[in-house]
Amino acid sequence: MSLPNINPISTNSWKKLQEHFKTIKGVEMKNLFAEDSERANKFTINWDDFYVDFSKNRITEETFKLLLELAEEVKLKEAIKSQFSGNIINQTEARAVLHTALRAPKNANFKVNGINVMAEIYDVKQKIEGFTNDVVNGHRIGYTGKTFTDVVNIGIGGSDLGPAMVVDSLQYYKNHLNTHFVSNVDGDHVNEVIKKLNPETTLFVIVSKTFTTQETLSNANTIKDWFLKSANQEAIGKHFVAVSTNVKNVKAFGIDENNIFPMWDWVGGRFSLWSAVGLTISLAVGYNNFENLLQGANKMDDHFKNEDFESNIPVVLALISVWYNNFFKAESEAIIPYSQYLNQFATYLQQGIMESNGKSVDRNGETIDYQTGTIIWGEPGTNSQHAFFQLIHQGTKLIPADFIGFTKSLHGNQDHQDKLISNFLAQTEALLNGKTKEEVVAEGTPKDIIPFKVFQGNKPTNTIFINKLTPESLGKLIAMYEHKIFVQGIIWNIFSYDQFGVELGKQLASKILQEFNSLTINNHDSSTSNLLNHYKNQV
Repeated sequence: MSLPNINPISTNSWKKLQEHFKTIKGVEMKNLFAEDSERANKFTINWDDFYVDFSKNRITEETFKLLLELAEEVKLKEAIKSQFSGNIINQTEARAVLHTALRAPKNANFKVNGINVMAEIYDVKQKIEGFTNDVVNGHRIGYTGKTFTDVVNIGIGGSDLGPAMVVDSLQYYKNHLNTHFVSNVDGDHVNEVIKKLNPETTLFVIVSKTFTTQETLSNANTIKDWFLKSANQEAIGKHFVAVSTNVKNVKAFGIDENNIFPMWDWVGGRFSLWSAVGLTISLAVGYNNFENLLQGANKMDDHFKNEDFESNIPVVLALISVWYNNFFKAESEAIIPYSQYLNQFATYLQQGIMESNGKSVDRNGETIDYQTGTIIWGEPGTNSQHAFFQLIHQGTKLIPADFIGFTKSLHGNQDHQDKLISNFLAQTEALLNGKTKEEVVAEGTPKDIIPFKVFQGNKPTNTIFINKLTPESLGKLIAMYEHKIFVQGIIWNIFSYDQFGVELGKQLASKILQEFNSLTINNHDSSTSNLLNHYKNQV
C-alpha cells in the first residue's frame, strides 16, 4: 500500500475551509475568549508531561471541525498506518520510512521487504551500548594508553545537526567527555576544532552513509593527516570509528571493520539521530540517557499512531500550520524555546521541516499551485524578545509561533525560573491582546507618540508546556515535530522523504572544483565565470 494521492484543494473540506476563512479572517481572538469562558479548556491537550494550549489561534470550533474533516478526507489514518507498516512511502527512492522502528521496543514488529528488522536494530543498539560504556568507563584507550577526554563527530546535515542539537540540549546530563562537531568544509572550522585537541586522548566518529560525502571526507582526511603527525597508521584503529554502509571505503580509510556501525536506507538522514548516527549522543550523555531519549520518542509515536485526531498533538499542530500557510498565506513559523539548552533546536528543525516539505511537485509528479513547506526560524527566549520580537509584535507579517517552555528548572534556581516563565507567559498574552489606542492614551502618552505604541495583537501562538527537560521529554518533543512534518506532507500531497533539491549544487560544485586547477573554464553564466576568474586570480 502506497500513500493516498489526493489533491487537497479538490476536497470538499478544503472548499468549506475557503468559505469559512472569508467569515473568520478578521476575527479577534480576544473576542473569542470573551465569548467563551471554556475556550482554553476546549483547545488544550494534556498528555503525559506535555500540556499543549492551542487556544491562542485564529480558529473557532467550526474551524477545528473542518480541519479535522480535511485530515479524514486526505486519508491521514491510512497514511499513518502505511508508514508504521513499513510500506514504501518514500516512493521516489523506493524506500520505507522507519525511523520509528529505531525507538520501538524489542518485541515490536517492523517489516522491511517482509523481514522484521527489530533484531538487527537491537544488535546495533547493543554494540552502541558496549562501545559507549567502554569509552566512558576508560576500558577503551588511545594509542598511548591514555583514556579518552574528547569526542569529535565528523558529519554534515543529518549526520551533524541532530547529534549536535541533542548533545547541546542535554548538557545537564553530560559526562566527563568533551564533544565537538565538525561539519562545514570550511577549513577554518576543522582547524579551530583540532587546535584544542590532544591526539592521544581524542576519539573521532565519522558519520557518512556513503562515505563519499565531500565535506565529511575532506574534514576526516584533514583530521587523519593531523593525527598521523603524532601517531602511526596502526593507531587509527584505536581512535577512529565510522557510522556508514560503505564498508570498503571505511576500511580503506584505515578503520577496523569492528569499529563500523551500520546504517539503513530506510532511515533518512534528517531522522537518523535515533540510529548509530546518535553514537556521539550516547558517548556524551551515557547510553542510559540515549535509551531514555529513544523511549520518549516511542511514547510520542504511540500517541501519534493511536490517539484520535482532535487530541493528537502532532496532528493538531500540523492542521493549524496548514491553516495559516494555505489560508492566511503566512510564509514562516517561529520556534521559541524558553530554555537556553534548546538554542540549536530551531536550526535542527529548519532541516527537518524545510528539507522534507520544501517541494513544488505533488505525488503525481505535477506542479503544485498551492503553498507547501513553511520557513522555520527562531531563537531561545528571553534573548529573542530583545531581537526579532519587535517584528512579530508590530510588523506587517503574520508569524505564527510555537512557544516551548519547561515548568521546572534543571539547576533549581527558582528566582530565575519564575522570571523566565513570567516572560514566556507574558509574551503569548501580549501577542494575543496587543495594546489598544485607549490603553496607550490612559498611560499618559504624548499625542504624537500614540500611534507608535499601539499593538495590534491577534498574533497566533501555540504554547507547549513540558514538566522538565529530560532525555525522555526531549525525545517526545523531537518526535512530535517529526510527525507534524509527516502530517503536513500528507495533506499537501507531496513526498516528504526525498531531498533531490540538495543535489544540483553538489554536482555543479564538483565541476567548478575541477576548473580551479585547469586552464580552461567551462560554459557558465557570465556572473559565475567572472566570480570563478576572480577567485582563481586571488589564490
